[in-house]
Amino acid sequence: MAHRDPSSRTLKPTILRYGIAVLSVAIAIGLDFLLLRHFEAILTPFLFAVAATVWYAGTGPGVLAIVLSVLSLNYFLLRPTLSFSTISYADLVYLIFCIFCALAVGWVSAVRRRAEQELRQAREELEAKVVERTANLQRSEGYLAETQKLTRTGSWAWDVRSQKVLYCSEEMFRIFGLDPQEHLPTRKNFQQRVHPEDRNRVDERFARVVSERIDSFDEYRVLLPDGTVKHVNSSGHPVLDGNGELIEFIGTATDVTERKRAEEALRESEAKFSDYAATASDWLWEIGPDYKFTLLTENAFHSDPTHRIGTFCWDHALDLETEPEKWRLVWATLDSRKPFRDFVYCSVDGSGSPMYVKVSGKPVFDASGRFRGYRGTGTDVTALRTVEAEARESEQRYRKVQLELAHANRVVTMGQLTASITHEVNQPITAAVTYALAARRFLSAEPPNLQEVDDALSLIVKEGNRVGEVVGRIRALINKAPARKDAVAINDTILEVIALTRTEAANNSVSVRMRLAEGSPHVQGDRVQLQQVLLNLIINAIEAMREVDERERQLLISTRDEPDGVSVEVRDSGPGFAPAALDRVFEAFYTTKPGGLGLGLSICRSIIEAHHGRLSASPNLPRGAVFRFIAPAHPAAVS
Repeated sequence: MAHRDPSSRTLKPTILRYGIAVLSVAIAIGLDFLLLRHFEAILTPFLFAVAATVWYAGTGPGVLAIVLSVLSLNYFLLRPTLSFSTISYADLVYLIFCIFCALAVGWVSAVRRRAEQELRQAREELEAKVVERTANLQRSEGYLAETQKLTRTGSWAWDVRSQKVLYCSEEMFRIFGLDPQEHLPTRKNFQQRVHPEDRNRVDERFARVVSERIDSFDEYRVLLPDGTVKHVNSSGHPVLDGNGELIEFIGTATDVTERKRAEEALRESEAKFSDYAATASDWLWEIGPDYKFTLLTENAFHSDPTHRIGTFCWDHALDLETEPEKWRLVWATLDSRKPFRDFVYCSVDGSGSPMYVKVSGKPVFDASGRFRGYRGTGTDVTALRTVEAEARESEQRYRKVQLELAHANRVVTMGQLTASITHEVNQPITAAVTYALAARRFLSAEPPNLQEVDDALSLIVKEGNRVGEVVGRIRALINKAPARKDAVAINDTILEVIALTRTEAANNSVSVRMRLAEGSPHVQGDRVQLQQVLLNLIINAIEAMREVDERERQLLISTRDEPDGVSVEVRDSGPGFAPAALDRVFEAFYTTKPGGLGLGLSICRSIIEAHHGRLSASPNLPRGAVFRFIAPAHPAAVS
């Protein structure tokens, strides 16, 4: 607000002020002419005109009124009238006296007006300050109310002598569940909201601190009408007068319900963690910037943790020299301040026995970003490592038994093909004998026909090689060798198996057809094991079709390129499977043959699954069965 100079005056417009001077003099002239000239009081109106002008219009108009009064008096009232004449000494003295009186009145008027102006200005400034202070007070009260709302803290003041509540904030009403529009701020209303189990204790404590005139701190519960329980922390302070007498008691109440809930949740969490730490096989550890243990929980390494404080974790490692690369990676991780998980190493327990430990940790930094070490957990995985080793050993034994069983199955299958194999071997041997007899005749001729002899010998060599190929295929199937992962041309493998089973198919009047995809990629696997699967499926198909008419015995072997490899199908026109048998066809020791063992198809599925493929069976329409497997493509073929 703008402040004016106390000495300044708010004056009327200039014309109006000087107009007052002229008007007041004119009125004085009129009064003299009409009333006062007969009573010898002609100066009195002019005196009042000057005084009134000075009082209402100010000094300048007052001087004008004096000049006009002197001139009007001289011209209109002093003899000779209606002309200006010399004023007598007595009139001059009287006139000067009147002028001084008028000036004195004007001075008093100016002083009064200035005083009124200063009083008015002081009142305006006081009102402005009151408004400003009121606004500041309201703003402060608003800040206080918001602060109390944010901190959930209410405040109160109590008059000890009158036993009345002098002040109670809105937050106090909210904490105690009271409505300031309905409930009076009395101690009784607030006491009724204190939990019944705490009420007597709170009253006794308050009475004691009032009588002893000391500060108070207390904690109690508040029970609201809807059953809600709040936890409140209260504090109070006595106010004494100059004589040391207690006159007031002021205090605060803070709603700490959320904090109590958080503390309870924290205690529950700590209890759970404590129970977990006491019963779990895991332990906690900390190492400093120098990688030495600074903390180990009681169950660490099944030993006294104090014996390892101040030592490196690798001081007790047994595989530091046997697995140096693993430890170099760990040291690099620690030096780069990166977290690590599931690092397993061999250490020793409290008795000196080896134990396998799995540890995980993360780096710890202080508020300034300085590295303070690592913190993490450790677990005894000795039992797990033992179980894993036993599982690996069992798996190796299983694989060995599986290979032996597969080998036995191949030998049994070859036994079933004895007649076919005999035929396959006899044919080239018989042909070779025939060619040898012919060569002898050509040599006995006169002259000997050497060209024919050479052709006969070439045919003998060809048939001998043919016998060698047959024997080689049989040896490869019967030979006991570990599984391999080679690039196998699946179409060539099928042709080799067809050659072995050609005679068996012919003896059973089975028409064999092939539909092999051209340019199929090589598959990854063991050629002998894949031949065993094909041999089992083809022999099973030939045997199954013995129960149908000879004219309907059809065997189709086909291949097709798939996104993940090559699929092979063996499709027959036999009696097929019953619905119940289809679900069990790959079970071990399940067979539909009178003299079967039920191991062939089970071994075939194990072989295909070991090749990361799938073997399935389904009905063939209108009759028969379809066996289908997918062999994954060799990585070189995929690339």
